Amino acid sequence: MKRIIVIKLLSFLLIGCLTPACAQTNPASEDFTAMEQSILDEVNAYRATKRLKPLQMVSLISEAALKHSKDMGSKKVAFGHDGFDSRMDKVMGKIENANACAENVAFGKFTAQEVVKRWIQSPGHRKNIEGTYNLTGIGVARGKDGYPYFTQIFINQRTK
Repeated sequence: MKRIIVIKLLSFLLIGCLTPACAQTNPASEDFTAMEQSILDEVNAYRATKRLKPLQMVSLISEAALKHSKDMGSKKVAFGHDGFDSRMDKVMGKIENANACAENVAFGKFTAQEVVKRWIQSPGHRKNIEGTYNLTGIGVARGKDGYPYFTQIFINQRTK
C-alpha cells in the first residue's frame, strides 16, 4: 500500500497590491513562462541555503498548477485549495513512486521574487518549500479581476 503524505496549507497567502488601480484590467491570455521559471529559480536558491536538493520542474505538474491558477482566477473555484485531493490524485497517479505532495497558492500583483519571499515568511508555505520534495510544477495565470494567481505544487518521487 502506497503511503501518501498530504500537506494542505490552510493559511492562504493574499499579498501584494490589492487596490483596483494596481490590477491590470485586461485579463487576456498571457505567457508567464519566464515568471514561473523565476519562481523555480528563487525557490531552488532558497533551498540551497538550507542544503536541500533543487526541485525539478515537470510539465505534467505545471499543467495542473496552471489549471488551478486559471480556475481560481476565473472564480470557477474559490481562492485556496479547493479540489486539492482530486488534483493530487490525478497528478500523483501519473508519476511513478510518488508518495507525498503539497501546494502553495497566492494572488496579488508582485514579482516572482516577492511571491517567494512572502511564501518563505509564512511558516506553512516555508514548510512546503523546505519539504522533502524533488519535483514541482508552477502555474501563473491572470484572473478576470486583473490579478495574477500563483500555484506551486510539490511532489516527492521515491527513487528506486
